[in-house]
Amino acid sequence: MRYLLLFIVAFQSHAQISDFDHINFSKADLNASICKNEGLDNMPNLVYNLTSNLDTDVERFRAIYMWVCHNIANDYTLYLKNKRKRSKYQNDSVKLKSWNNRFKKDVFRKLLKQNKTICTGYAYIVKELAKLANLECEIVHGYGRTSMTNIDELDPPNHSWNAIKLNEKWYLCDPTWASGIPDPETKIFKFDYNNGYFLSNPQLFIINHFPQEEHWTLMPNESHTFDEFLAAPILYGQAYTYLSTHDYPKLMHQSLHKNEMVQFQYKLQNDIDVESVRFLIDNGYTNKKTTPNSVNIENKSLIIEHQFESNGFYDVHLYIGNDLISTYTFKVKG
Repeated sequence: MRYLLLFIVAFQSHAQISDFDHINFSKADLNASICKNEGLDNMPNLVYNLTSNLDTDVERFRAIYMWVCHNIANDYTLYLKNKRKRSKYQNDSVKLKSWNNRFKKDVFRKLLKQNKTICTGYAYIVKELAKLANLECEIVHGYGRTSMTNIDELDPPNHSWNAIKLNEKWYLCDPTWASGIPDPETKIFKFDYNNGYFLSNPQLFIINHFPQEEHWTLMPNESHTFDEFLAAPILYGQAYTYLSTHDYPKLMHQSLHKNEMVQFQYKLQNDIDVESVRFLIDNGYTNKKTTPNSVNIENKSLIIEHQFESNGFYDVHLYIGNDLISTYTFKVKG
C-alpha cells in the first residue's frame, strides 16, 4: 500500500520549479549578469560563457533563460503592427501568408541586430540557445490571455512560449511575460523580471496559456477545453509569484444571490500574512479596498469567503499586499 501511495503521488504531481528546491541558482544568475553586454552575433560563445561552469541541466537552462529575460526587449510596436496586419488579411490566405513570411524576417532581424522582438522571437532564441547547450527545448504556440486581451479576437493564436526537458520531464516557461511589461500608451518597454514564469506549475499556467497541441498542457490526465480557457478568471503576472494553483472560482463571470457566500480557493507557494489579503470591489460608481468576510490559510491552502449584501454588478480584484492577483465579475440579485 505504501508503494502504491507513492506511485499515485508521483503520478499526480506536475513538473514545476519546486522539483528543484535543492538547487541554488545563484551561480547561473551571476553568469547571466556577467554576460549582460554580450550580443547574439556569436551564440555558441555566449552559451559557453553562460553555462560552461555549471553542473546541472536546470542551472544551464536557468542561465540561458535569465540572460534572455534581461537582455531581449519586447517590441510592442512590432506586436501591434503584426496584430493589425493579421486582422486585415485574415480572410485572404494569400496576402496573410505573404505578410507572415515578411514579418518573420523582420522579427529575426530585430532580434539579432537590436535585441528586440515579440513572443515568437523570445521562444525561438530560448530554444536555439538551449540547443547549443545540448538541452531539449521546444516552442509552444497557442493562446495567451491577459487583462488587455479581447477574447472575441483570439483567432488565430496570439502567443508563444517554451517547453524544456529536464531530468526526463517537461517543464513550461514564458520568457516574454517574464521579461517585463511594455506600456500600451507610450509603447516603451521596461525590464521587470518575473520569476514566476520560470518552470511554472501547469495547473496555473493553463489559466492564461492554452496550447494549440493538447499534450503541451503537460497534464495528460486532465481535460482542458478552449471554452474553459476563455471563461476563466483574469490572472495577472504577480499571481505567479504567490500562487501554485488557482482552484476556484473556475469562471470569471459569476451569478449569485444577495448574502450568498462565495468561496475563493488557491494553493500558495509560500505562506503569507492573512491581513495582506484584500478585495478591490468596483460597483460601477465607487471602488474601494475591502476585507473579505474570512481568510484562512492551512498547509499553504488559501481559502477566502465573501458575501455581497446588495444587488448589482461587481468587478472584484484580489490583492495580496499591493500586488494584483486576479479579477472576477459578480452579478448579485435578490
